[in-house]
Amino acid sequence: DSLKVLIKHITLGLFSVLLLNGNAQDIHFSQYDLSPINLNPAMTGQFNGDFRFIGNYRSQWGSVTVPFNTISIGADAKNIFNTKDLAGGIQINQDRAGDSQFNTFQVNFSGAYLKPISNDSLHNLSFGIQTGFTNRSLTYNPLSFDVQYNGSYYDENLPNQENFARESRTYLNLNLGVGYLWEKERRKTIRGGLALFNLTKPKQSFFNDDVIKLDMRLAVHANAEWKVHEKINVLPSMLFMRQGKYKELDFGVSAKYILTDFMTMYRTVWLGLFYRNQDAGFLTAGMDYDQWKVGVSYDINISTLVPASNNRGGLEVSVIYIIDNTPPKRIMHRICPDYI
Repeated sequence: DSLKVLIKHITLGLFSVLLLNGNAQDIHFSQYDLSPINLNPAMTGQFNGDFRFIGNYRSQWGSVTVPFNTISIGADAKNIFNTKDLAGGIQINQDRAGDSQFNTFQVNFSGAYLKPISNDSLHNLSFGIQTGFTNRSLTYNPLSFDVQYNGSYYDENLPNQENFARESRTYLNLNLGVGYLWEKERRKTIRGGLALFNLTKPKQSFFNDDVIKLDMRLAVHANAEWKVHEKINVLPSMLFMRQGKYKELDFGVSAKYILTDFMTMYRTVWLGLFYRNQDAGFLTAGMDYDQWKVGVSYDINISTLVPASNNRGGLEVSVIYIIDNTPPKRIMHRICPDYI
């Protein structure tokens, strides 16, 4: 039992040192299409309506250690400053990880411009910029280090013999993105984009090591919604990201069943299956209910962490609410005479 406790504390200590010294990575969501401003600044304002409100929650690794929890809220609007095709938004992210309560708090403001590139306005490009700040902090007291093992058992009263230079760090964010939208009709759309994050490569070390910086992150994404039946749409989607030496590839497809599609009433349910390369598979389910969109997903871990995770990954919930002040189109019906 003492050996198991020792191994646990040493593992947690090593993990904490990696947090302190390693090149940090950005937060991410499995339901990336339901966190559009986090996905790409150019996605700001890319929706049908006037105002959009977004909420995301993710909890993972509860079977391995203290759960890693991420909360994200955002809002964006079209035609800001009374300027057509100009959109603006705000995104607030809060992430807390592990025993050290390694905390990331982020506020970003984004702007985007949508530019039609065809006379029929079916093809559109969008250009986005995002800036704000990130604060990262941690608490040292809950951490355990191997020097606190006295030869027989772990003694939390022993000094950890570490000389930490700081407990937090704040830095500037600067992100750019470009997006593409082809919308033939509501049930036939294709979207895609490319974004670069952390362009300033801010310093990350809690030991004031200037060499350790946050790597730039490249994100390439694409999705579609396509009518295949009067009542069924298919929604393929993919995301590729690269940050430093780390790569991530997500891809999969959902099927959406149309319950009601009449004037302002749009009600559907969907179910999807996705895969994250060498990490997890995840199931998604959700529904549209008029102005609301709600999604739920669960990650099934299949990486080398399986002995500790028992295949359990993360639960995620996403909510989007859109306000559309456009008056509904009135459909005029003409009564035919009896003799026709």
